[in-house]
Amino acid sequence: MELGLVLDGSRPPSELLELARAAERHRLAMVVVDSGDLDPWTLAVWLAGSTDTIPVVVPAEPDVEPVSTDPATPYPQVVAHAARSADTLAPGRLTRTEPFWVRAEAGTSAAALRDLAGPEGTVVVEVADPEEVARLARELGLDERPATRRSPAVRARRRPGIDYDGVPASLAERAVEPGDPGYQAVSSTYLRGGAPGLVLRPRTPEEVADALAFASRHRHLPLGVRSAGHGISGRSTNRGGLVVDVGAMDEVTVLDRASRLVRVGPGATWKKVARTIGPRGWAITSGDYGGVGVGGLATAGGIGLLSREQGLTIDRVRAVELVLADGQQVRASATENPDLFWAVRGAGASFGVATAFEIEAGPVSRAVGFAQLVLVVDDIADALVTFGEVASAAPRDTTVFLVTGRPQGGRSVVQLFGVVDSDDGEVVVERLNPFVRLGLLAQQDVRLLPYADAIGWAPDVGPEGHHGFGEPVSRSAFVDAVTPALARDAADLLRSGAVHFFQLRTMGGAIADVDPQATAFAHRHAAFNVAAMGSSHDALRPGWERVRQHADGLYLSFETDTDPARLADAFPPDTLARLRELKRRYDPEQLLRDNFAIDPATPVAAQETLS
Repeated sequence: MELGLVLDGSRPPSELLELARAAERHRLAMVVVDSGDLDPWTLAVWLAGSTDTIPVVVPAEPDVEPVSTDPATPYPQVVAHAARSADTLAPGRLTRTEPFWVRAEAGTSAAALRDLAGPEGTVVVEVADPEEVARLARELGLDERPATRRSPAVRARRRPGIDYDGVPASLAERAVEPGDPGYQAVSSTYLRGGAPGLVLRPRTPEEVADALAFASRHRHLPLGVRSAGHGISGRSTNRGGLVVDVGAMDEVTVLDRASRLVRVGPGATWKKVARTIGPRGWAITSGDYGGVGVGGLATAGGIGLLSREQGLTIDRVRAVELVLADGQQVRASATENPDLFWAVRGAGASFGVATAFEIEAGPVSRAVGFAQLVLVVDDIADALVTFGEVASAAPRDTTVFLVTGRPQGGRSVVQLFGVVDSDDGEVVVERLNPFVRLGLLAQQDVRLLPYADAIGWAPDVGPEGHHGFGEPVSRSAFVDAVTPALARDAADLLRSGAVHFFQLRTMGGAIADVDPQATAFAHRHAAFNVAAMGSSHDALRPGWERVRQHADGLYLSFETDTDPARLADAFPPDTLARLRELKRRYDPEQLLRDNFAIDPATPVAAQETLS
């Protein structure tokens, strides 16, 4: 049984605190804050802040329809925000929940309390003084209990449909439930607010297999796989489902100096990779932000600041170690499971959980030119065309990205950032000068620094985790050139206010050297990746569709539209047909389906009719 105290809110706060501390000392399950002179939630927050471990519970009030003219009516969004704030102050200890206990009268004997609770139940009782708390704890044997067991208040926050007691022993100690102190740190990602029912955190391939076996028994639930949680699509979290977080698998090891072969765990961030191999004069092309995890990017593509010189990240991958949906551990390379190796490089999220990559680093200058330029332009359409011409004509050692947003006062602010792989300052200036043609240069920051520093400005994600909220809205496409027509429609989209972030990522160069059939990422023709982010799919859609008429394809990492037709945009027909065939072989029951699901049963022709 479990015993909790009911704290009568009409009693003096000092007495309530003394009782709460006695309950904590004697390992009671919780204290329940009853109504009284103080608002129960205010009292609960104070008690949680004045104790160390005891869960503090406020019985949930019935849901009511908010009335804007009634200041006493709680708004659900405000209540939810208050709960998150309180959880930050006392992680996992403040609970607002429906009663899950039996309430006993004050003065009830220990034997009667045991009968009321039963062997697995919870009973709460009002107690007058700390000595009575000590007596009940002694008679019920509560003082001898291990302190590691989850309290009933924590268990009350479990989500339906999850066999929490069936979590494999290898994962149970590190698993995080909604009521656990560390839950807030693992529930959301960089851009998306989440509320998963359970987060499993394996540290080895064997534990990943255990996690997937558990997930296979819960196919009715969403399943997210997370490396570092930065992904724009936000698909590495969910609501009410499972998350397999491989962030602890973050080793970076040099395997062979002669070939620059590096073994990288999926949970490592690219800033860690760059920091580890940078002193050798090596770099692995990645994105533009060092806080991104290796796992998601190295299975989707990887369009970054060295891509025109080194190719996509997937072009540098020489082998991948995976746990398949059935728990089998396999290695994929050009000579081992080559069909799987082909699929993983561009559609990896559908075929397994990567546990290690072997990647060939490329040589890089000891210092590179890292540029951040801010320009003010009167005609954003003209500036986009100019950028397209200059960026495409630049040598391969130069990769520059453009970011802009809604014009203000008839003018647009354009931010350019990029890398010139040269430690010669004159060469760096020569490469960057043509970009100044876009408009009035308002700010510049050009430095010679190690590549690791160029992407290393991303802050480390500490134990508090990410705190994204809402649902990200992002669309993406590939274009062969920034034509005047494309620029005009992009300018209209920006003026509409539906977009707060618009980006052109320069491609070409070494990316285009690879045969489109060599990897599941087939969009090798593109000169630019276009991405647009807003706050509403409905608001973004009209203007984006006009932009898309000049484009094709899409980049998985920047796409949040879940319409099944997007799959035919992501993969050309021949590529998609091959992926479906491989899906039938490696994951026929579609366990891995929550990140651009490839339905093995849907013919390509039927899919294309949805576009």
